[in-house]
Amino acid sequence: MHQSPSANMVHLTYLIYGLHLFSAINGVLTSAFVVTAFLSGWPSILAVLLNYLKQGDTRGTYLESHFRWQIRTFWFAFLWLCVGAILVVTIIGIPLAWILVTIVGLWVLYRMLRGWLRLMNQEAMPFD
Repeated sequence: MHQSPSANMVHLTYLIYGLHLFSAINGVLTSAFVVTAFLSGWPSILAVLLNYLKQGDTRGTYLESHFRWQIRTFWFAFLWLCVGAILVVTIIGIPLAWILVTIVGLWVLYRMLRGWLRLMNQEAMPFD
């Protein structure tokens, strides 16, 4: 990561974190789960679309790792939500699904906040 990103790309990365966090926090403040609000809220869907559309503009900068971090958070949360949905189909799995969705919601909040803090310090995200 040798290049310095443009100020516009830094602002866009903050905006994307903000959109993801807005959706996730909406899940805390409403009857929705964090993870379901994160995955189905229009701000988060818009954020992941922006990630894909602008990903090329971050190549070679520390923002590239932030975009990868945001995209991976979205898709892994989606994967775990699918696992939770499968668990709900079985009566025995319903309590496990509740626990899983809660843990994934906390994980989403952690990843978005950690990313935001590292972005504030102009640090790349670790490879995960």
